[in-house]
Amino acid sequence: MTTSAHMTTGAVAAPGRARTATATATVRRKQGFQHGGWFIAPFLALFVLFVIWPLLRGVWLSFTDANISGDDASFVGLDNYREALHDSAMWDALGHSAYFTLLVVPCITVLAFLLAMLAHHIERGKWLWRLCFFVPFLLPSTVAANMFQWLFTQGIGLVNETFGLDTPWLTDKSYAMLAIVIETLWWTVGFSFLLYLAALQGIPGHLYEAAKLDGANAWHRMVHITLPMLRNITGLVIALQILASLQLFDQAVVMMDFGPGPEVSTRSFVQYTLEQGFTSYRVGYASAMSIIFFVIIAVVALARMWLLRNREESGR
Repeated sequence: MTTSAHMTTGAVAAPGRARTATATATVRRKQGFQHGGWFIAPFLALFVLFVIWPLLRGVWLSFTDANISGDDASFVGLDNYREALHDSAMWDALGHSAYFTLLVVPCITVLAFLLAMLAHHIERGKWLWRLCFFVPFLLPSTVAANMFQWLFTQGIGLVNETFGLDTPWLTDKSYAMLAIVIETLWWTVGFSFLLYLAALQGIPGHLYEAAKLDGANAWHRMVHITLPMLRNITGLVIALQILASLQLFDQAVVMMDFGPGPEVSTRSFVQYTLEQGFTSYRVGYASAMSIIFFVIIAVVALARMWLLRNREESGR
């Protein structure tokens, strides 16, 4: 009888203790959310103020004929979007941005990987090599662009003087985009270099030791160990560089003396959008172009996420 009573009491008390523990955990989670909310509130306020509100405002302006003078804007529906889709100059500018992206992304990916391999395996002066490769990325875009503008200036530029050339880098459409690509490689490769270097340092050393014992040479170790282990970081580098390159603006504008290059061959999508908004004063039309560009960037980002997810699922 006594044993049965104790067992019954314990069986009844166990669910009670479980409910009490669950209620306590729920209260603690709520308190954690409340306290954490105060920490993220400043960020959320700034995010809404400088990201969400401008985006919503831009969407609304894209359906109007707003101009920079501040006159009352009229609702025009999809007229701005129809005009943009039939604007040959806009498609040319988008083509220039895409062409620049196709040139820059593969070059930066390969160059950053090679520089990271060099900095990772070199024995003496590692800190100096890493500093030299990364420091250009810390320069403001206008500083880097002005430096290369002087380097590529015909007649007095160091590039032509050093190699005995007379190439019109900044005044001929055949070379203008190439000059911008070279400047971009020097200026931005440091960021991708840093990502690769961090990934290389995370590869377990015992993999290389085991490969050496099996007779694998340096080339085989790189192909069968290094590159597969860097697959994810390579995808990240490519995605980030595509998104950054499509937004070409600073270096093209500064190197071409604050305007489109020879025969507008270097005018990017972002530059053309700014011209419509602040030169032609067509804020509504520029907003519609911005939304179109936002959709393009979003599609690229989502495509990268989809490819990465499929790769991870196939790897499983």
